[in-house]
Amino acid sequence: MVRDYTSESLSHDPIHGYIPFISTSGLPEGEVAEQEIIDHPWVQRLRHIHQLQTAWWVFPSAEHMRFQHVMGAMHLASKAIDQWYDSLRDSCPNVPSKACVESIVRMAALLHDVGHGPFGHFFDDQFLAQYNITHEDIGAHVIENILGDLLRKIRRNPNGKLQPLEELEPRQIAWLICRPSSNSKDEDGQPDWLRKLRSLFSGIYTVDNMDFVLRDAYMSGYSLKAFDLSRLLHYSFFTPAGLTIHQRGLPTLINFIEMRANLFRTIYFHRTVRAIDLALEELFSQTMSHLFQGNPLENIDEYRRLTESSFLVDVQRFPYSDQPETRKLGEAWGKIISRKITWKLSCEKSINFHSGNAERTSIFSEPELIEKRVREKLPLELREIPLGFDVARHYHRPSGRIPTTGQNFMLDPANGTPQELNDDELFRSLPVCFSLFRIYAKTHEHDQKLNLALNSVLGDSGDTKTNM
Repeated sequence: MVRDYTSESLSHDPIHGYIPFISTSGLPEGEVAEQEIIDHPWVQRLRHIHQLQTAWWVFPSAEHMRFQHVMGAMHLASKAIDQWYDSLRDSCPNVPSKACVESIVRMAALLHDVGHGPFGHFFDDQFLAQYNITHEDIGAHVIENILGDLLRKIRRNPNGKLQPLEELEPRQIAWLICRPSSNSKDEDGQPDWLRKLRSLFSGIYTVDNMDFVLRDAYMSGYSLKAFDLSRLLHYSFFTPAGLTIHQRGLPTLINFIEMRANLFRTIYFHRTVRAIDLALEELFSQTMSHLFQGNPLENIDEYRRLTESSFLVDVQRFPYSDQPETRKLGEAWGKIISRKITWKLSCEKSINFHSGNAERTSIFSEPELIEKRVREKLPLELREIPLGFDVARHYHRPSGRIPTTGQNFMLDPANGTPQELNDDELFRSLPVCFSLFRIYAKTHEHDQKLNLALNSVLGDSGDTKTNM
């Protein structure tokens, strides 16, 4: 069958090469092209939100936006379905056509970040949390209530056409992008094939994190080829249990997990990145009261216009305000934008947690308690000085069963039965997580005393560094 080039366009990407998508030219009347979703204001908005949250202030070449990332995730969704569809069909007899499944996961991948606010996950923690929502909740709302009618009219992707009676269901796409909960009702009414597809978005290796590991490593200059994507896809498939990796592919998966952890240590949790986050925390609540008020779900049109670009333009106007309070806030933002960060890293301690050494049993799970004890260990004249306490955590792997459909499995050809990936000895050799505990001060004057106090509180566990 000759490929229909008349309705296809290509976007060039430094990570994946050419990314094909269905364009608006040459389509039957009433049919919606993927390009219409890509060009929609909600998706184009992602051109104005950095992929690396605040790390782009530290890594000069890492200026990429979430728009490039979601395009890459959409492309990876196609690559995954091309490799895994036959095994999904064998595991789920009632699965729709390959073209329909591919279009569902392509749109879910394209739209999985559509609800993000300025500074990405930082915005979730510092603003959305007060309304008990996340960017995924906003994204699901946008998919169902704003993009839903368009999504239902998509009839093809670059690799095939939907069958005559098939139609994309926005609620299924919205369900895919939301993180699984421990509540079993989360899966009520969802077909088995869709529950299995959720592992492409919520699991140990997903179209989201496979793209951002490759992209962030490349754009930051950390690594030109972070892991072997082709081998990881080749040795993965679906079984009745769920997404499964063959034992031969396990070392590649371990390499991926370790690379992702290294990116967290060196880029996402870089000492200056976290110092910038501390500075942002001091200003963010007050700033948002000027720029946006209320639950975004109740002000969705206004939220669409709130981006990182608009945010940074607005705060740079604050110094010229007639209000003294706003001018002072603008001066503080001016220092951040100029990278004049007042917080200096005084010392840090890191520790890996393995199975049987759960983080929740350690003092690392109670940063407020550490701060209290560190201050008690300091000389009296230093106990009230301004200090910033930062705990950064990254989970290499789950320590137990992953909630609902995020489960991943491994196939050992010796017994022929998929087992939970967490049961494998090689997989269990990975740490469960690591934590970095850091103390920031306004100067380096008291680094040695702060380091001694931190060591006194946390003991000899982990590695301790001080900036002296």
